[in-house]
Formats: sequence, structure tokens, C-alpha cells
Amino acid sequence: MLTVEPTGAILGATIRGIDLSRPLTEGDFGRILNALGEHGVLRFPEQDLDIGDVQRFSLRFGDIQGASAQDPDKTTDPLANVGVLSNIKENGAYIGSPDAGQDWHTDMSYRDVRGFVNVLYGIRIPRRDGKALGGTEFSNMYAAYDALADDMKARLEGLTATHDFEKFWEHMRRDRASGRPPMTPEQRKRRPPVVHKLILTHPISGRKALYANPGYATRINELPQAESDALLDHLFAHQLEMRFRYTHEWNERDLLIWDHLSTIHRAIADYGPNELRLMRRCQVMATKVFDPDFPRPAREAALQAA
Repeated sequence: MLTVEPTGAILGATIRGIDLSRPLTEGDFGRILNALGEHGVLRFPEQDLDIGDVQRFSLRFGDIQGASAQDPDKTTDPLANVGVLSNIKENGAYIGSPDAGQDWHTDMSYRDVRGFVNVLYGIRIPRRDGKALGGTEFSNMYAAYDALADDMKARLEGLTATHDFEKFWEHMRRDRASGRPPMTPEQRKRRPPVVHKLILTHPISGRKALYANPGYATRINELPQAESDALLDHLFAHQLEMRFRYTHEWNERDLLIWDHLSTIHRAIADYGPNELRLMRRCQVMATKVFDPDFPRPAREAALQAA
């Protein structure tokens, strides 16, 4: 029987009593959706999953984003949308993305259809002196919104922010020595800037969340540039206060899923090149379970349609 065990921290719960190598029942999927809306980050421990299992589970939540800006979103491989995060090399080349996500961001906020969830499956976890490395840290955007002063909430209501993929790309090149080249004109064409509301109402929980992140948000469109810069700096500092943060420490065979609408996250790069890490990843867009702009009355309909 499926059980939900909250971490007791600002985010997170462990889901037990379910084998994700088997298709989900409608009832179990509904319980997982509700837990996701409430806790933001869900851990499914001790899962024995192949690449197809990870893909099938991810597809329950929406369409999986295809290739990144480096490659076209077209392939003949039906499993190509299951990505790899790894610092392992074969024949002198990384077998996956070695530098992905090493600073605060929200996956796919740079797309017109926002990201819903990330699904990450731990296959090989780096360890040092028995301690797991390469944790994933999250910050709770429900709590960040709730903690804003009333006058700030009123000020933000109705404002929009531009999100740009190139901001994070250039940050990784400039500040993280990732080795990636500048984006080409064709890559920029496939990832143009997009606009989203600063405050969203979550369609599962009905709670308001702050939808901005240091990785991709570049300006608040309704404000002059200087005022926008100052307000974004204030919001970024606020949402990263320690009271809102939670770190997941990985174990092999953990499957982790987190909600992009109510969290931001970063990978902790505290392991060296000889401390090997291997994960499978699906980035799932908000295309199937719900529309991110649904008001609360649509919650029940969205869950029933899942």
C-alpha cells in the first residue's frame, strides 16, 4: 500500500509501498499528484528501474522535453528523451551532461510551456568516507511567497518576467568554466526568451508560489530596467534564504521527482572527477496533467482527467 512520509523539513516526502517498474494505477497516480502538490519533492527509494521504466513513469505527468539547445528536438530513438547526467567518460567524452544545473534555477522556465516536474533516477552516487556527495538542494516557493510582506505581494500581483535560456548558458560558460561554446544563432532561434507571470496559483494545491529564478529570469517587464534589476535581486536573495531550503542526499536506486512550479533547485558539485556519478533524467513539461494557469476550481477536473 502506498504511504507518504513527510521529511519534517520545509519540503519533501518519501513514498513507499509502490514499485515503479510496474504501471501506476489511477488511484496511486492521484495520491502521488496530491503529495507532489503538497510536498514539492518526492523520493521513491529502492527502485529497480530500466530506462523504459523511467520514461513510462515520467510520461504520466506530461510530455518529456526532447534534446537540449545543443541538438534538434528530433530523433528516431524512442528513448532519446531520457537524458543522462554523468561525469563518466567513455573514449574521452562524457556520456551525459557533466555540468548541468550547478546553480539555482527552475528547469524549462525558459520555454513557453513551462516545466511541470523533473524525474531523476540515481544509478551511481559518488561517496567519500562513506558520505554521499552530489546532493540536490531545493527552495520552497510557496514558503517564499507566503513570507513576503503584504505590500510586496500586492506589488507583484499581475507582473510578468522574461525568462531567457541564454542567461544560464552564459553563466555556466563565464562563471563555471563549463567549456561549452557560445550559443549559435540557430540555438537562440530554437530557445527564444519567453514571458511568465511572477506569481502563479498552483493547480494541485491551490497555493500561490513565487515563479522567478536566478538561472533564467532576466527582467520584470512592467518596470524600468533599473527598478526591475533591483526588484529581481531582492526576490532572488529572499527565495534563497536558508529557512526555505532543503537538501536531498542521494542513494543508489532513488527515484526523485520534484515540482518546478513550487520549487527552485541546484545540484551540489562537491565531488571530484574521479568520484563518479550517473543519473537518468526526464524533464517533463506542463502539457498533460494541467495548465499552470488553471485557477483552483479546475484542480478536481485536472486530477480526474489524469
